[in-house]
Amino acid sequence: MRCFLLQIEGEEASRLSKQHQEREEARQYAAADFSEDLSEGEKGENSNEPSIHDERTMTRMPRIGSTDAIEAWASQHKDKKLYIVLISIHGLIRGENMELGRDSDTGGQVKYVVELARALGSTPGIYRVDLLTRQISAPDVDWSYGEPTEMLSPICSENFGHEMGESSGAYIVRIPFGPRDKYIPKEHLWPYIQEFVDGALVHIVQMSKVLGEQVGSGQPVWPVVIHGHYADAGDSAALLSGALNVPMVFTGHSLGRDKLEQILKQGRQTRDEINATYKIMRRIEAEELCLDASEIIITSTRQEIEQQWGLYDGFDLTMARKLRARIKRGVSCFGRYMPRMIAIPPGMEFSHIAPHDVDLDGEAGNEDDSASPDPPIWADIMRFFSNPRKPMILALARPDPKKNITTLIKAFGEHRELRNLANLTLIMGNRDVIDEMSSTNAAVLTSVLKLIDKYDLYGQVAYPKHHKQSEVPDIYRLAARTKGVFINCAFIEPFGLTLIEAAAYGLPMVATRNGGPVDIHRVLDNGILVDPHNQNEIAEALYKLVSDKHLWAQCRQNGLKNIHQFSWPEHCKNYLSRVGTLKPRHPRWQKSNDATEISEADSPEDSLRDVHDISLNLKLSLDSEKSGSKEGNSNIVRRHLEDAVQKLSISVSASSVEGLSENVRWPSLCGRKHIIVIAVDSVQDADFVQIIKNIFEASSYRRLSCSVGFVLSTSKSISEIHALLISGGIETSDFDAFICNSGSDLCYPSSSSEDMLSPAELPFMIDLDYHTQIEYRWGGEGLRKTLIRWAAEKNSESGQNVIVEDEESSSTYCISFKVTNTEAASPVKEIRRTMRIQALRCHVLYSHDGSKLNVIPVLASRSQALRYLYIRWGVELSNMTVVVGESGDTDYESLLGGVHKTIILKGSFNAVPNQVHAARSYSLQDVVSFEKPGLASVEGYGPDNLKSALQKFGSARGLA
Repeated sequence: MRCFLLQIEGEEASRLSKQHQEREEARQYAAADFSEDLSEGEKGENSNEPSIHDERTMTRMPRIGSTDAIEAWASQHKDKKLYIVLISIHGLIRGENMELGRDSDTGGQVKYVVELARALGSTPGIYRVDLLTRQISAPDVDWSYGEPTEMLSPICSENFGHEMGESSGAYIVRIPFGPRDKYIPKEHLWPYIQEFVDGALVHIVQMSKVLGEQVGSGQPVWPVVIHGHYADAGDSAALLSGALNVPMVFTGHSLGRDKLEQILKQGRQTRDEINATYKIMRRIEAEELCLDASEIIITSTRQEIEQQWGLYDGFDLTMARKLRARIKRGVSCFGRYMPRMIAIPPGMEFSHIAPHDVDLDGEAGNEDDSASPDPPIWADIMRFFSNPRKPMILALARPDPKKNITTLIKAFGEHRELRNLANLTLIMGNRDVIDEMSSTNAAVLTSVLKLIDKYDLYGQVAYPKHHKQSEVPDIYRLAARTKGVFINCAFIEPFGLTLIEAAAYGLPMVATRNGGPVDIHRVLDNGILVDPHNQNEIAEALYKLVSDKHLWAQCRQNGLKNIHQFSWPEHCKNYLSRVGTLKPRHPRWQKSNDATEISEADSPEDSLRDVHDISLNLKLSLDSEKSGSKEGNSNIVRRHLEDAVQKLSISVSASSVEGLSENVRWPSLCGRKHIIVIAVDSVQDADFVQIIKNIFEASSYRRLSCSVGFVLSTSKSISEIHALLISGGIETSDFDAFICNSGSDLCYPSSSSEDMLSPAELPFMIDLDYHTQIEYRWGGEGLRKTLIRWAAEKNSESGQNVIVEDEESSSTYCISFKVTNTEAASPVKEIRRTMRIQALRCHVLYSHDGSKLNVIPVLASRSQALRYLYIRWGVELSNMTVVVGESGDTDYESLLGGVHKTIILKGSFNAVPNQVHAARSYSLQDVVSFEKPGLASVEGYGPDNLKSALQKFGSARGLA
């Protein structure tokens, strides 16, 4: 058996080595490709580019713990009224009596985000902070997790007092998503992410209006930033950031690629087993998306930046330095973007630590002289020991394999001198019955008990079953009173907040040298770092600290002297100083019914009609694109027109945009009670036309009463849509909107008599506001040139034109290709990886049959376009019904989730997906819940079956 595991370990190590080699080769290629874009005069400048951690840059920031810096921030920002949204969706989150250690999802991250929200809410300039999480009303958890809102009590600090308003402060806001009566581990939350995003979107939009009435002079106060914590919340934050056009910040806490490699090195599970247990590939893809979408990545340590993020396709330290240097010089980056990596240690609140708890001479405090009784938790721990006066070695970690508790017990049990000199206390969360714990945690705890028995450690090891979060300080104090040591020997520790907490109570540390403890030790200098795989090294370090009283006292003193370099006020100051450098982004329009009156002299009607006329002629002529005297001329002219329109549209004021919606009567969506979105990809054109007609027939009564609207959503261009509708005898005015080019363009039918077009032109209007929503990090012409080079190389490798640019279907925000040989085409995940390695941020999608490849902005998609319709026009997402096939384009999975209703059409008319859809390293069931209440399946697409399904979802909306 061991030989078999060693063989697996060797194979995985070989595979990892090969992957690293391939990634490095790809990055070298990317660097070479990037250098080709540089002018000859610029290539020599890169040699003097500053490091991403250039000390000269770092010293410009006030040092951690600087009172002057905090006061300066308070003075500068006291009059601001900022709104910040934090997201942490898994675990059990509440403001008081946190159940840390209850399970693997309720650990340090929960404490981190709650304290961050509380600290930000007490910071001058911050009016409101919302920490969005999951609402849980399960019978096996406390009722408090089902409360929609919980206000966090502010930090008591004289530096951060400020005037409170009606909605000001920090709040935990619980969004209902997923099964209402069931607690779900983070690995199984992925199918419900879209539903969370929709619920969070509604909350943020409503709160922005409320804050606008209170402190925004009637204008919505949009979040200054949306900050996701962990991969699931990062994925959610990216979608919300794109929908709201608000900057995104991300903190990983721990990273999937690093976890995958650590588990593979242990040789206990194969890659497939790891993926089945942790859904690790879905997590990694979410983290890659966070690199695509984030303005800033906040880490706790430099090690995370330099070693862990470097494992990802979307981040390369060398390229990040080059791009930063070019941006500073005002030189083009040719469409390449890299998030800013910033290390800001987590903070800690020190105000509750009484001075008598610690002293600097190495002696224990005078707690024996105190009249107050000992805390109850002390008795719970002391009852385990034969000699409770021995120094206490304290470990505070849940029973998870990565916490390496079993190695600690082996180190303690096999070192006789250490056993004679010290006791060991293991605080491993809370439990009632081992059999009721998760299988992983139960297995670790069982191993712990067996090792205690093996080494006969009874009377020397404490492992209490329960403790409250409020009792953790008392546990630290007890260890310090006995002149003990705190230990964290996890295989890898992303940061190690418990190390800072322990140091604040005067405990020296022994800690893993893998991860954040390295940076903490550099600041505190209060202990010894060890190899977590080496139990002898762990035992010797512990023995050295508890046996050498002078060393123990020196480490204690160093920790207490330097601990205030970690504080929440300082963390918030550094955090906000970075966020303050971001370019403000928010929706730039208002709903037409909110528009202010515009005088005739100031009316933008004429100029806007010019914009409208140009936009209608961008690529909406069936003949002009083919009439150029030279190949490609029409495409160049079209792109120039599009650029001109985009510049003109940006220069139009907000009131002008409102005028546009009034003057050309955009669109009729606002008055609809229900919207039917036709997004069936997996059929032939004839079937598709018939599906549209049958849906019209199934909803004919309400269609005539105008209570139901229709949206067509497809990867096709608007000219292809127009040709398809004409061939089927369907009027464009039958639809309220068209989501085309895979969600990169949003068009409306032209209904104004003043806008009658000649037969050569198409009767649609492009929503230029939508383009301002999705243009974030769009590589434009630089991306297009890279894709053209990539396609040429693929064609050269195969000896045929496998993929060629489709100029007629392309637009400003969609680079389209025709695929002539789907068997030889690259899988979409390979294309995404290639683009990410070159720091090109985009969304790559194949059509269902693999004949079309669309490359669009990273935060654009058909599902995001639906969210735009909600924000822009007030179309309720819960009043939408999306009709799809059994399978579809690459973005198919995103259309199945969310709060909208979904009808899946089944039958032989669904084509079989092509191999180019190897977009996922995970199954569709990992990310889609086919049991959600708002989902129904229909055999065939007959009008009677469709009517029955529509009535099921629409009876309460007037469809019956």
